[in-house]
Amino acid sequence: MSPGAPGTAETSGVDLARVALRAAKEQAKARGAAAQQKKQAKRGGGLRSGARADGRDPMALGAAINRLITERGWETPAAVGGVMGRWPQIVGDDLAKHCVPLKYDEEPDERVLTVQCDSTAWATQLRLLAPRLVARLNEDLGQGTVRMIKVLGPGGPRRGYGPLRAPGSVGPGDTYG
Repeated sequence: MSPGAPGTAETSGVDLARVALRAAKEQAKARGAAAQQKKQAKRGGGLRSGARADGRDPMALGAAINRLITERGWETPAAVGGVMGRWPQIVGDDLAKHCVPLKYDEEPDERVLTVQCDSTAWATQLRLLAPRLVARLNEDLGQGTVRMIKVLGPGGPRRGYGPLRAPGSVGPGDTYG
């Protein structure tokens, strides 16, 4: 093929100029967009106040707390905390006077509510009521939230070692002989 034939791959100077101009325009547009984004970031991400509601508007305290709980994934601990606050309504006044919820283990494998009773009789009573209580708690909180109730009896008296001890003794159960 000859250089002047119509199907050649050679481009003329005008075509090269057009390609160069198009590339320069695209680069300028990209630089301008980057500069605009930089300005908006300095001003707060491009949010502008106006007639419509946006994320910066004030909200009620309850709505703000619910939003925070949802964003952080605290639904289950908050619900269990509510149960601990409503313990007398859930188990009844008699049982609530003698049994106190201590903690909730929220590990997916565990999900155990630990309750301490002030006497062994009340601990036995709570152990007998535990299956019904687990069903009631799961009804309030959602299925599978509480798998088991761990019942603790009364704690023994605090062991004080006192100021007088035999040399080399390991505690109050040690003898002098």
